[in-house]
Amino acid sequence: MSQDLLNDALTSMRNAIYASKRSCELKASKLIGNVLKVMQENNYIEHFEYIDDRKGGKFKVTLSTSMNTCGIIKPRFAVKKTELEKFEARYLPGQDFGIIIVTTPQGVMDHSKAKKLGIGGKLLAYVY
Repeated sequence: MSQDLLNDALTSMRNAIYASKRSCELKASKLIGNVLKVMQENNYIEHFEYIDDRKGGKFKVTLSTSMNTCGIIKPRFAVKKTELEKFEARYLPGQDFGIIIVTTPQGVMDHSKAKKLGIGGKLLAYVY
């Protein structure tokens, strides 16, 4: 386990997918909760719930079969609204296939919503 909780969470989810498991447990943080919410809105996970274990908490995530892989983007590039397509081509296998999760001043969202709102931000992760 590393110091980056988001990286650990996405690695645990990817390993669960490769092992054909339907659920996994992740350490909880506010950023991981926001990323899971974006993944749920795009149907990459079925649902998640917070479990208070008095050790910082954890998320129990039920995975969807529509997710092939996920990963973190490091360094967290700061991108303008016009540069999102360049990173979309770099991290996603095809056009309109998968999402890039971006943190913006208006919250964590996927790249298509950020393009629609005309705002940039920092890249966090990719999912397809």
